[in-house]
Amino acid sequence: METRLKMNELEPNAFKAMFGLSKYLETTGLTGIQMEMIKIRASQINGCAYCLDMHTKDARKLGETEQRIYTLSAWREAPYFSEEERAILALTEEVTLIQNRVSDETYNHAVKLLGEKYTAQVIMAIVTINAWNRIGVSTQMIPPVG
Repeated sequence: METRLKMNELEPNAFKAMFGLSKYLETTGLTGIQMEMIKIRASQINGCAYCLDMHTKDARKLGETEQRIYTLSAWREAPYFSEEERAILALTEEVTLIQNRVSDETYNHAVKLLGEKYTAQVIMAIVTINAWNRIGVSTQMIPPVG
């Protein structure tokens, strides 16, 4: 498999806008670990190898454990995630799989636990990684070997 095109070279202004959104997310209340969990889980669902490679490494640099990274796709069954993280992961899955809609139960639980502003920030983080995943998957971005 080869990368189809280099979006950053062909559409540098679009790439700059995407980086701007990612940079904005650094100013929100989300912790680095929460951001990486969102990025990893959405990338697992979307099958974006490039983003999975990048964000699992980034999570490790932030101190995330391999055990939690390995079990992220089974977070419902794994005992390693807090109630807040579970609300974030549930919202991540439902926003990523949007054709199934975000259930009132998931949304209301997130707002109750996180508050409206924090929930809005979580949704923006989910939307952003889904956009990056779609760029990575559609252009067949390949993670570096080694």
